Amino acid sequence: MRTAIYPGTFDPVTNGHLDVLFRASHIFENIIIAVAENEEKHPLFTLEERLVLIKENISEGQNVQVTSFSGLLVDFAREMDASAIVRGLRAVSDFEFEFQLTQMNRHLDGDLETIFLMPKQDYFFTSSSLIKQVARFHGKIDYLVPPNVSKALRHKFGHQH
Repeated sequence: MRTAIYPGTFDPVTNGHLDVLFRASHIFENIIIAVAENEEKHPLFTLEERLVLIKENISEGQNVQVTSFSGLLVDFAREMDASAIVRGLRAVSDFEFEFQLTQMNRHLDGDLETIFLMPKQDYFFTSSSLIKQVARFHGKIDYLVPPNVSKALRHKFGHQH
């Protein structure tokens, strides 16, 4: 069974993330969404909250599972018997960072491939950081995130709506 890891902080999960997941689920038999603890990034949502927000957007019976990890991604991928890492690529600005990550992962494990998938054009300009910034100031984000995430962001920032 061909398994891929889709890693990220997912703080919070966006429609762009879900679009990449949807695309990957048609390529691989099994997808593991690996939520990085990433405390050095000071996430807005706790690890448990991020896991729940993702799980609420995954249909029962899909070839997708959601879990968390810490440490090196290549070690986690080996542990999960994954053959590939899935990464979303939005714009040219993502490429340099993603290229460096891919090269380091290849250095650490030459058998692990990285597959880049582009989300639907509508989500090219979005990132979790940008969405949080807009939500903090009551901006319109409903099209960019699933309803449960929109509600959670309003709650985090003390907005009623």
